[in-house]
Amino acid sequence: MRSTPTNPAAPARTRRTAPPAAQQTAAASQTPPPLPSGQLLQGRKIVEIEHNGAIYRLQATRLGKLILTK
Repeated sequence: MRSTPTNPAAPARTRRTAPPAAQQTAAASQTPPPLPSGQLLQGRKIVEIEHNGAIYRLQATRLGKLILTK
């Protein structure tokens, strides 16, 4: 078995860990749940959305994808 020499001058490696559960819960409560596309489209293929004075079109394709255009 091979041993690797340690270098005391080398920076220690640290592991990234997930934030504590309390922080994850707080962040999740600030983000609203996603809206289903059917709720936005309401049976239509195209809806127009006004945002900051501009009109955007959200379109559902025959393949079930969404296209957002300005």
